[in-house]
Amino acid sequence: MTDHSSKQYDAELESLRSQVLELGGLVEKQIAMAFEGLSNNDLGLIAEVIRREQDVNRMEMEIDALCSHILAIRQPTAVDLRTVISSIKMIRDLERIGDEAEKIARMTKMILDSARAFMPTVDLQTMATDAIEMLRRVLDSYARSDTVEATEVIRRDLVVDDEFRAILRQLITYMMEDPRTISRSIEILFIAKALERIGDHSKNMSEHVVYMIQGRDVRHPDIPRPH
Repeated sequence: MTDHSSKQYDAELESLRSQVLELGGLVEKQIAMAFEGLSNNDLGLIAEVIRREQDVNRMEMEIDALCSHILAIRQPTAVDLRTVISSIKMIRDLERIGDEAEKIARMTKMILDSARAFMPTVDLQTMATDAIEMLRRVLDSYARSDTVEATEVIRRDLVVDDEFRAILRQLITYMMEDPRTISRSIEILFIAKALERIGDHSKNMSEHVVYMIQGRDVRHPDIPRPH
């Protein structure tokens, strides 16, 4: 590889990492905006979250095309190959996080359209903060090639799972005690489930980061590895 083509290759890899982080920032902002809309009764903000889903889809396709170009033209090996493979997997998770943010926005719109009638009192903010923090930390681990941070995100997923189960128990109690809360409870449950899925996708991305850096597959540790 000539010096010129080597510099161009390095620039493409750097562009790939930058675009993955940009996509991550976009979906992180979507989640935050959805909850701001819920807190402030802001339907305009909710509509913007839904509209931005198209931007997420467009970016995923652009990054996917860049990855295909690098694989076909540059034929990367070792850590560069793992970076491209991991990035392809990560953008799929990020696109799905964008889908979950849109789901949160749509459920929020239903809640606001109902004027919060028979709204159960449930703390979603703690779970939302934890899910956003997981996403932020995995993006940071990707940017800095930090397996320690990525491993901590994997462990943190258990906390978000526990928070989801606690919210589910609360909502079941509300619905049993007052059937008028059923519609709002179901909408809140969809929001909580979306947050739990965001945690799952962040965990997936953390596993991809570990693979990218160390070449080690940490998914499903109970399954024997092929030799």
